[in-house]
Amino acid sequence: MQSTLYRASHWLALICRLVAGVALIGLLAVTIADVSTRYLSRLTEGAIALRVSGSVELVSYLMLFALLAAMAANVEKSQVVVEAFSHRLPQAIKNRVQGFFLLGFMALGLILFVGLLDSAAAATRHGEITQDLRLPMGPIYQLAAVLSLLLGIRSFIHALLGVIYAAGEEVTHGE
Repeated sequence: MQSTLYRASHWLALICRLVAGVALIGLLAVTIADVSTRYLSRLTEGAIALRVSGSVELVSYLMLFALLAAMAANVEKSQVVVEAFSHRLPQAIKNRVQGFFLLGFMALGLILFVGLLDSAAAATRHGEITQDLRLPMGPIYQLAAVLSLLLGIRSFIHALLGVIYAAGEEVTHGE
């Protein structure tokens, strides 16, 4: 059971990393294109006036996808260990505490999922579109909802691993 949970978490993390990577590359491409075209316009004193329409909008939605996917991909590494309170505890207890901590991230992911799914349904029903590019808001909210659900699922998997098996991430500060 433990190895199945690890495998499932691993594959979900790979999917999330792929989404985050694609979103970050898109974000960088839009930013570079926008800055380059503005600079070209300034150099040619307006003779070449290319613009990237909706660049701020594109960057904001790509940032949303990148952040949600990165959170979901790395949720098991999210606990900040406060040494003053936990340095004398055995590692198994620290892992169980982290498991309970991850239940909070599971709740956060599920709350975001339900809220974004409701927003997607309302946006689709009312025909909401983005301000600059006139893209439908429904699919944007749906993708954000799926990424939030992945955050909740991965948090739940690692909460189970921590609480039941006292399994946790390796500590990176040499403990």
